[in-house]
Amino acid sequence: MIWFMFKGIFQGLIDLIYPKICLVCRTKLKSTGSVDNLVCPECWSKIKRNAPPFCSSCGRHLEKPLRNICTSCIKKPLHFDRAVSPCIYEGAIKDLIHEFKYRNKDYLGVTLSRLILDFIDEYNLKMDFFDFFIPIPLHRARLREREFNQADILAKQIALKLNKVLLPDALLRRRNNRSQTNLEDKERFNNVKEIFSINKNVLIKGKNILLIDDVLTSGATCSEAARTLKNAGANIVFALTLAN
Repeated sequence: MIWFMFKGIFQGLIDLIYPKICLVCRTKLKSTGSVDNLVCPECWSKIKRNAPPFCSSCGRHLEKPLRNICTSCIKKPLHFDRAVSPCIYEGAIKDLIHEFKYRNKDYLGVTLSRLILDFIDEYNLKMDFFDFFIPIPLHRARLREREFNQADILAKQIALKLNKVLLPDALLRRRNNRSQTNLEDKERFNNVKEIFSINKNVLIKGKNILLIDDVLTSGATCSEAARTLKNAGANIVFALTLAN
Protein backbone atom coordinates (compact mmCIF):
# COMPACT_ATOMS: atom_id res chain seq x y z
CA MET A 1 0.00 0.00 0.00
CA ILE A 2 2.81 2.41 0.95
CA TRP A 3 4.68 1.51 -2.24
CA PHE A 4 1.67 2.34 -4.42
CA MET A 5 1.19 5.63 -2.57
CA PHE A 6 4.81 6.67 -3.18
CA LYS A 7 4.63 5.41 -6.76
CA GLY A 8 1.61 7.66 -7.37
CA ILE A 9 3.37 10.65 -5.81
CA PHE A 10 6.51 9.99 -7.86
CA GLN A 11 4.52 9.68 -11.10
CA GLY A 12 2.72 12.91 -10.25
CA LEU A 13 6.04 14.72 -9.84
CA ILE A 14 7.30 13.31 -13.15
CA ASP A 15 4.13 14.49 -14.90
CA LEU A 16 4.52 17.92 -13.31
CA ILE A 17 8.14 18.29 -14.44
CA TYR A 18 7.71 16.49 -17.77
CA PRO A 19 4.02 16.77 -18.68
CA LYS A 20 2.74 14.35 -21.30
CA ILE A 21 2.18 16.08 -24.62
CA CYS A 22 0.32 15.10 -27.77
CA LEU A 23 2.74 13.61 -30.29
CA VAL A 24 1.04 15.53 -33.10
CA CYS A 25 0.20 19.05 -31.89
CA ARG A 26 2.62 19.09 -28.90
CA THR A 27 0.03 20.49 -26.49
CA LYS A 28 -0.24 19.18 -22.94
CA LEU A 29 -2.53 16.17 -22.66
CA LYS A 30 -5.44 16.31 -20.27
CA SER A 31 -5.71 13.68 -17.55
CA THR A 32 -8.62 12.02 -19.37
CA GLY A 33 -9.74 11.63 -22.96
CA SER A 34 -6.39 11.17 -24.69
CA VAL A 35 -5.59 8.11 -26.81
CA ASP A 36 -3.20 5.94 -24.77
CA ASN A 37 -1.70 9.09 -23.20
CA LEU A 38 -0.06 9.74 -26.56
CA VAL A 39 -2.45 11.69 -28.78
CA CYS A 40 -5.11 14.26 -27.93
CA PRO A 41 -8.66 13.44 -29.10
CA GLU A 42 -8.66 16.43 -31.46
CA CYS A 43 -5.61 15.19 -33.38
CA TRP A 44 -6.82 11.59 -33.35
CA SER A 45 -10.10 12.70 -34.91
CA LYS A 46 -8.15 14.49 -37.65
CA ILE A 47 -6.59 11.27 -38.93
CA LYS A 48 -7.91 11.06 -42.46
CA ARG A 49 -9.52 7.67 -43.02
CA ASN A 50 -9.50 5.88 -46.33
CA ALA A 51 -13.02 5.41 -47.65
CA PRO A 52 -14.69 3.62 -50.56
CA PRO A 53 -14.75 3.40 -53.46
CA PHE A 54 -11.26 1.84 -53.36
CA CYS A 55 -8.89 1.12 -56.22
CA SER A 56 -9.01 -2.65 -56.75
CA SER A 57 -5.20 -2.75 -56.92
CA CYS A 58 -3.51 -0.23 -54.60
CA GLY A 59 -6.53 0.33 -52.33
CA ARG A 60 -6.52 4.12 -52.53
CA HIS A 61 -9.75 6.07 -52.53
CA LEU A 62 -11.03 6.66 -56.07
CA GLU A 63 -11.92 10.32 -56.54
CA LYS A 64 -13.61 9.73 -59.90
CA PRO A 65 -14.77 6.11 -59.91
CA LEU A 66 -15.31 5.65 -63.64
CA ARG A 67 -13.46 2.35 -63.29
CA ASN A 68 -12.56 0.18 -60.29
CA ILE A 69 -8.84 0.86 -60.71
CA CYS A 70 -6.89 4.12 -60.48
CA THR A 71 -4.95 5.64 -63.36
CA SER A 72 -1.63 5.04 -61.61
CA CYS A 73 -2.24 1.29 -61.31
CA ILE A 74 -3.33 1.06 -64.96
CA LYS A 75 -0.02 2.62 -65.99
CA LYS A 76 2.13 0.43 -63.72
CA PRO A 77 0.52 -2.88 -62.73
CA LEU A 78 1.64 -4.13 -59.32
CA HIS A 79 2.56 -7.71 -58.41
CA PHE A 80 0.35 -8.03 -55.34
CA ASP A 81 -3.27 -8.99 -55.94
CA ARG A 82 -4.65 -6.15 -53.87
CA ALA A 83 -3.65 -3.66 -51.18
CA VAL A 84 -5.75 -2.11 -48.42
CA SER A 85 -5.02 0.74 -45.99
CA PRO A 86 -7.18 2.36 -43.31
CA CYS A 87 -5.60 5.83 -43.50
CA ILE A 88 -4.48 8.42 -46.02
CA TYR A 89 -0.82 9.33 -45.57
CA GLU A 90 -1.06 12.99 -44.66
CA GLY A 91 -1.55 15.21 -41.63
CA ALA A 92 -1.83 13.56 -38.21
CA ILE A 93 -1.18 9.97 -39.30
CA LYS A 94 1.93 11.02 -41.22
CA ASP A 95 3.25 12.76 -38.08
CA LEU A 96 2.52 9.69 -35.95
CA ILE A 97 4.21 7.31 -38.39
CA HIS A 98 7.30 9.54 -38.38
CA GLU A 99 7.33 9.48 -34.57
CA PHE A 100 6.94 5.71 -34.70
CA LYS A 101 9.69 5.03 -37.25
CA TYR A 102 12.28 7.73 -36.80
CA ARG A 103 12.04 8.83 -33.17
CA ASN A 104 12.27 5.43 -31.48
CA LYS A 105 8.66 5.35 -30.31
CA ASP A 106 8.13 1.65 -30.96
CA TYR A 107 5.34 1.60 -28.34
CA LEU A 108 3.19 3.55 -30.82
CA GLY A 109 2.76 0.30 -32.73
CA VAL A 110 0.08 -0.88 -30.30
CA THR A 111 -1.94 2.31 -30.75
CA LEU A 112 -1.53 2.50 -34.53
CA SER A 113 -2.35 -1.17 -35.06
CA ARG A 114 -5.84 -0.50 -33.68
CA LEU A 115 -6.55 1.66 -36.74
CA ILE A 116 -5.85 -1.37 -38.92
CA LEU A 117 -7.92 -3.71 -36.75
CA ASP A 118 -10.86 -1.28 -36.74
CA PHE A 119 -10.64 -1.07 -40.54
CA ILE A 120 -10.67 -4.87 -40.83
CA ASP A 121 -13.80 -5.00 -38.66
CA GLU A 122 -15.53 -2.10 -40.41
CA TYR A 123 -15.15 -3.59 -43.88
CA ASN A 124 -15.42 -7.21 -42.75
CA LEU A 125 -12.13 -8.18 -44.38
CA LYS A 126 -11.76 -11.96 -44.44
CA MET A 127 -8.50 -12.67 -42.64
CA ASP A 128 -9.21 -16.42 -42.46
CA PHE A 129 -8.36 -16.55 -46.16
CA PHE A 130 -4.64 -16.04 -45.44
CA ASP A 131 -2.36 -18.86 -44.38
CA PHE A 132 0.05 -16.47 -42.70
CA PHE A 133 1.17 -12.87 -42.31
CA ILE A 134 4.61 -11.65 -43.39
CA PRO A 135 6.00 -8.21 -42.42
CA ILE A 136 8.19 -6.36 -44.92
CA PRO A 137 11.72 -6.89 -43.55
CA LEU A 138 14.47 -4.36 -42.93
CA HIS A 139 18.06 -5.07 -43.86
CA ARG A 140 20.07 -6.14 -40.81
CA ALA A 141 22.20 -2.96 -41.01
CA ARG A 142 19.12 -0.72 -40.86
CA LEU A 143 17.61 -2.90 -38.15
CA ARG A 144 20.73 -2.38 -36.02
CA GLU A 145 20.47 1.36 -36.61
CA ARG A 146 16.74 1.65 -35.83
CA GLU A 147 16.65 -1.23 -33.29
CA PHE A 148 13.20 -2.37 -34.42
CA ASN A 149 11.21 -3.05 -37.57
CA GLN A 150 8.00 -1.02 -37.58
CA ALA A 151 6.29 -3.46 -39.98
CA ASP A 152 7.12 -6.35 -37.65
CA ILE A 153 5.62 -4.54 -34.65
CA LEU A 154 2.38 -3.81 -36.52
CA ALA A 155 2.23 -7.36 -37.86
CA LYS A 156 2.73 -8.88 -34.39
CA GLN A 157 -0.13 -6.85 -32.94
CA ILE A 158 -2.49 -7.73 -35.77
CA ALA A 159 -1.56 -11.43 -35.83
CA LEU A 160 -1.98 -11.63 -32.06
CA LYS A 161 -5.44 -10.06 -32.10
CA LEU A 162 -6.61 -12.16 -35.06
CA ASN A 163 -4.92 -15.38 -33.92
CA LYS A 164 -2.98 -15.73 -37.17
CA VAL A 165 0.41 -17.26 -37.93
CA LEU A 166 3.17 -14.67 -38.29
CA LEU A 167 6.34 -15.50 -40.21
CA PRO A 168 8.72 -12.58 -39.54
CA ASP A 169 11.72 -14.32 -41.16
CA ALA A 170 10.06 -15.73 -44.27
CA LEU A 171 11.16 -12.82 -46.45
CA LEU A 172 14.78 -11.65 -46.37
CA ARG A 173 16.27 -8.35 -47.52
CA ARG A 174 19.34 -9.09 -49.61
CA ARG A 175 20.92 -5.64 -49.62
CA ASN A 176 20.69 -2.37 -47.74
CA ASN A 177 19.18 -0.18 -50.45
CA ARG A 178 18.96 3.58 -50.10
CA SER A 179 15.83 5.11 -48.61
CA GLN A 180 12.80 5.41 -50.90
CA THR A 181 11.76 8.71 -49.30
CA ASN A 182 13.05 11.24 -51.85
CA LEU A 183 12.91 9.08 -54.97
CA GLU A 184 10.59 9.42 -57.95
CA ASP A 185 8.30 6.48 -58.74
CA LYS A 186 10.54 4.98 -61.44
CA GLU A 187 13.57 5.27 -59.15
CA ARG A 188 11.64 3.59 -56.33
CA PHE A 189 10.94 0.51 -58.46
CA ASN A 190 14.56 0.31 -59.62
CA ASN A 191 15.79 0.79 -56.06
CA VAL A 192 14.00 -2.34 -54.79
CA LYS A 193 14.48 -4.56 -57.83
CA GLU A 194 15.45 -8.10 -56.74
CA ILE A 195 16.00 -6.86 -53.20
CA PHE A 196 14.19 -9.74 -51.48
CA SER A 197 14.79 -13.46 -51.19
CA ILE A 198 12.88 -16.30 -49.55
CA ASN A 199 13.97 -18.12 -46.42
CA LYS A 200 14.57 -21.64 -47.73
CA ASN A 201 13.15 -23.12 -44.51
CA VAL A 202 9.70 -21.63 -45.16
CA LEU A 203 7.20 -23.30 -47.49
CA ILE A 204 5.58 -20.62 -49.66
CA LYS A 205 4.18 -22.71 -52.52
CA GLY A 206 0.40 -22.65 -52.76
CA LYS A 207 -0.03 -20.33 -49.77
CA ASN A 208 -2.18 -17.20 -49.48
CA ILE A 209 -0.12 -14.46 -47.87
CA LEU A 210 -0.81 -11.08 -46.30
CA LEU A 211 2.15 -8.69 -46.47
CA ILE A 212 2.19 -6.01 -43.76
CA ASP A 213 4.00 -2.66 -43.85
CA ASP A 214 3.54 0.84 -42.45
CA VAL A 215 3.07 2.90 -45.63
CA LEU A 216 2.30 2.24 -49.28
CA THR A 217 3.32 5.13 -51.54
CA SER A 218 4.35 4.02 -55.03
CA GLY A 219 3.70 0.40 -54.06
CA ALA A 220 7.20 -0.55 -55.21
CA THR A 221 8.38 -2.31 -52.04
CA CYS A 222 5.24 -4.39 -51.49
CA SER A 223 5.06 -5.15 -55.21
CA GLU A 224 8.63 -6.45 -55.27
CA ALA A 225 8.00 -8.51 -52.14
CA ALA A 226 4.88 -9.99 -53.76
CA ARG A 227 6.81 -10.76 -56.96
CA THR A 228 9.43 -12.63 -54.93
CA LEU A 229 6.76 -14.61 -53.06
CA LYS A 230 4.88 -15.50 -56.24
CA ASN A 231 8.09 -16.62 -57.92
CA ALA A 232 8.46 -18.99 -54.96
CA GLY A 233 4.99 -20.38 -55.66
CA ALA A 234 2.70 -18.25 -53.48
CA ASN A 235 -0.92 -18.38 -54.61
CA ILE A 236 -2.46 -15.03 -53.57
CA VAL A 237 -0.56 -12.08 -52.05
CA PHE A 238 -2.36 -9.10 -50.53
CA ALA A 239 -0.70 -6.07 -48.92
CA LEU A 240 -2.00 -4.38 -45.77
CA THR A 241 -0.49 -1.06 -44.72
CA LEU A 242 -1.37 1.52 -42.10
CA ALA A 243 -1.57 4.34 -44.65
CA ASN A 244 -1.32 5.02 -48.36
